[in-house]
Amino acid sequence: MKKKWKVLLLAAALPLLLCGCMMSASADDLYALPQLPEEYKALSARLSEVLALGAEYAPPQAGSNLPQVQMVDLDGDGTDEALAFFRVSSEERPLRIYIFRAVEDDYQQAAVIDGSGTAIHSVRYEDLDGDGVREILVSWRVSAEVQSVSVYSVQDLEPVRLMSAPYARYEVVDLDGDDDLELVVLRSDDTGTGLSLADYYDWDSGKSSLELQSTARLSAPVASLQGLQPGTLLGGERAMFVTSRVTGEDETSNALTDILIYRQPELVNIVLSDDTGVSNQIFRYLNSQIQPTDITGNGATAVPRPARLPSESRENEYWKIYWHNYRADGSDERETITYHNTTDGWYLLIPKAWDNHFTVRQANTSATVHATEFYGVRGNTVGEKLMTIYTLTGTDREAQAAKPGRSILRLQGETIFAVSYTDYYSDWLYAVDAAEIAESFRVIVKQMSMGEN
Repeated sequence: MKKKWKVLLLAAALPLLLCGCMMSASADDLYALPQLPEEYKALSARLSEVLALGAEYAPPQAGSNLPQVQMVDLDGDGTDEALAFFRVSSEERPLRIYIFRAVEDDYQQAAVIDGSGTAIHSVRYEDLDGDGVREILVSWRVSAEVQSVSVYSVQDLEPVRLMSAPYARYEVVDLDGDDDLELVVLRSDDTGTGLSLADYYDWDSGKSSLELQSTARLSAPVASLQGLQPGTLLGGERAMFVTSRVTGEDETSNALTDILIYRQPELVNIVLSDDTGVSNQIFRYLNSQIQPTDITGNGATAVPRPARLPSESRENEYWKIYWHNYRADGSDERETITYHNTTDGWYLLIPKAWDNHFTVRQANTSATVHATEFYGVRGNTVGEKLMTIYTLTGTDREAQAAKPGRSILRLQGETIFAVSYTDYYSDWLYAVDAAEIAESFRVIVKQMSMGEN
């Protein structure tokens, strides 16, 4: 029944999220909940009471929790609480999060969290201190340029603010290895450097608040930030990987990576150069889908370093990617090489022997048949075609995949990935068997966390 209720609430929120579909409906129609099961009519009545006071629904604008009414078991007792998001424009602090608890066949208002600003940007529910009760992390949009993140404890459903700070991005992570989650908050440096800072918030000794413990310098302005994500170093240490997009001296677009670890008592950026004062991990930027990740599943996060593949034309450039793992002292080692086709949603782990002996070309024959051709290379000269990887999305994709010489690599939804080999491939000095190619083929999965922003 709880699942049914959540679906109904999501259905109620869809007209708001997909605005424009019901422009002729009245405001009351848009914000009305659907007919609910009998046991939830009490909650509907409580929501109607809030609306009658002049409130309007104001659901979070970003993140993974978007409905205007959300069912979450905050206190870990097995029963969901209802959280409803409102705006009361006439109030000095207009943004409201109402928390309702289930009491037998009724719902009762347990608490209200209020905030200033123009909107609730995002909300998350995390058990930061491991006590079985989820904290509420709320991002308030203060203005078009300013956001603030606040963390609330809800022991006994009585909200207590643990911290609040302006931010550009934030993420939760256990950096000190104590099994509690801390907060890393990225923000502008107010001293006028033009760069950004990373603040590390950890629990006080009584776990009654989150306190600023240390601040580390980053290498790029807030406006350049692309991602913030937890990761792991080669030695197993937890780290935060901060990626930015910056412009080089030759006007090329580069990806810059800062790597943060907690080395008691300080948050440390392990890749800052002593000479330049900024990260030494600056490489060509390809696109936002290529971020630090555990690329091979070895448990360590790798940073991408693109390198140009041989080509007969600068107009059509293709890139291989070297992936490097890191140690706590900032040193690194190469883990693997890939070719990424982010347009078609796949990548290939390149056999080590292939490096410096292959290149690619795109040879799409239609909107539904995309072909990536691999060629051998002699020096800087492109040689014979070795194989082709196909991305097939049309209604005839099964027929396309079954053409002579083709074999299926992966089925992904309504997409078929297939491969074919030329006669030349079997005689190529660096050839590996087809089973290794199939095992090395990966479908790109969207990363779940790039930092709340």
